[in-house]
Amino acid sequence: MIKTEYIGKEIIWATIDRPEARNAINYETISELEELVHSIHNNSEIKVFILSGSGSKSFIAGGDLKEFHSVITKEDSIQVSKRMQTLFNNIEQLPCWNIAYVNGDAYGGGIETMMAFDFILSAEHSKFGFTQGRFYLTPGWGGLTRLIEKVGRTKALEWQAKAEIKSATYMLEVGFINSIATREELLEWIKPLLKNGRDFIKTLKKNSNIACPDRQKRMEAEVEPFAGLWINKEHISRVEEFIAKKK
Repeated sequence: MIKTEYIGKEIIWATIDRPEARNAINYETISELEELVHSIHNNSEIKVFILSGSGSKSFIAGGDLKEFHSVITKEDSIQVSKRMQTLFNNIEQLPCWNIAYVNGDAYGGGIETMMAFDFILSAEHSKFGFTQGRFYLTPGWGGLTRLIEKVGRTKALEWQAKAEIKSATYMLEVGFINSIATREELLEWIKPLLKNGRDFIKTLKKNSNIACPDRQKRMEAEVEPFAGLWINKEHISRVEEFIAKKK
């Protein structure tokens, strides 16, 4: 479930409201995000789109493993990955500024989600978990390409290989996030972004990607290996063990 709040006419704040699942992404959330992104694209007054999770404990805990565990074929896994990549690409290409406000801990797919946004700001207490490897998975939603863009190949490989969890302070030091801020500080941070219209925003964002002509191909290349691991017995057993612990 996604709740939306307008702050004036130029800012829309969307909140993933699934506290019982630590705001994990499920099929309903995907559908609602798709609809929301479409509506933002068509609303010429919106200059800033903010996404956060409900509460203060979790931003997005990743994909909802209980729900996605029903995906048992490689073909179905590929379709889910492609759908998520399309959603994230559409977010990136919105003619407004997109901000992920990491209000709590984020893991796996939550990290991949925030990297589709133009800017990432975080609460001081948030933790960032590159934990796909704990489930015998690589990123499959375009996250490896985006992570390499943000921190370079060596750090990206290290964080994924070690399935590391990082503090917000560390993520600011390495340039992964733009700022550590409270909600009030975030709204102050946004104010200079409102000075120019959507034509300017769209042009600047488009020009920033000109230097990466093979970017989309690199993200698409993540899908097949991810899907192969998704149906691997090791991944299945680790997910089943994780779900059993939660009961």
